[in-house]
Amino acid sequence: MERLPIRSLAVLSAICLTALTGCGTGTERTTPVTPAEPAGERTVRAQQVMRLTTAHPETGMTLLEGPVFDERGDLLVVDVTAPAGKPKVHRVDLRRKTAHPVHTDDRGAYTSAQFSPHDGRLYLTDFAHGDIVSLAPDGGDPRTFFSGPVDGAPMNPDDLAFDREGNLYVSDSRGMREGRATGRVVRIDREGREAAVLADGLAAPNGISFDERYRGLWISELTANRVSYLLLDRKGAVASRHTAVRVDGGIAQTDSIAVDAEGNLYQALHGRPAILVYDRHGERLATVEVRGREAEGLESATNVAITPGGTRAYMTVSGPSGGFLYAFDAPGRGVRQSNGG
Repeated sequence: MERLPIRSLAVLSAICLTALTGCGTGTERTTPVTPAEPAGERTVRAQQVMRLTTAHPETGMTLLEGPVFDERGDLLVVDVTAPAGKPKVHRVDLRRKTAHPVHTDDRGAYTSAQFSPHDGRLYLTDFAHGDIVSLAPDGGDPRTFFSGPVDGAPMNPDDLAFDREGNLYVSDSRGMREGRATGRVVRIDREGREAAVLADGLAAPNGISFDERYRGLWISELTANRVSYLLLDRKGAVASRHTAVRVDGGIAQTDSIAVDAEGNLYQALHGRPAILVYDRHGERLATVEVRGREAEGLESATNVAITPGGTRAYMTVSGPSGGFLYAFDAPGRGVRQSNGG
């Protein structure tokens, strides 16, 4: 989630700095994305579903993230910059195009959300305080699952992914403000008792997702505009690491990541309301974007969730005009790796 300066970063950085220092299913249809012809990739126009939020007077902005479907088929979304007392987690009925508040508090700046396969609870990353918080599926019973430094250094947890057993893998964006490649991937066991650094020296890691076979992790590095691949061994340790995709984003930067059942990679962007779709070999298949006048006042498409078992995809889009949900048809079916994080 967290990004480099565009107007939104300045506001969120202030929120995070204050906290860290202790100061105070839709019916619209669009053309499906299909693999590109040899002549090049396709451009797909995303269709607006609804506006979910407007800019908050207290923070001057809204920033939607972490879309994840629950067992009822509703879509849960977090608003990173929502102030105390305002909904920080929303539940959206896509058919009726209505939303209801699920959770708020006076502390968290939540940047991602995903349900655990271990206990069924909703897990949120609090970028500002370095915490992982869990909620009951209905939004109640908040608990701090993990807090504190890892290997002697505090975390800035951005996105998260679960393995099949319910252990957490977290992108830690530390070093971003200073422009240093000191970011990490942290593994936390499913009970929240043990945390270990799997990889370090990363350039503000943001998106994180297992591949379709759970053999490795895709990691987007925001300040380097690249996607790295971490191959894991049978014990879950990193066997190898390499740059998999170099993203020519222009003014945009790599945000969250999702993976479908075919192994296609969805790279969200901060700085442009668009998502880039790649196959597992790094070939760009498509660009999904908000186009024309609709794009005015929209600065990012931070994340995407694909309907589990289906191909309808919903992306979170934000900017001065508000926080929106946009839809498109994905080239692969939705799985856990494309549902939250």
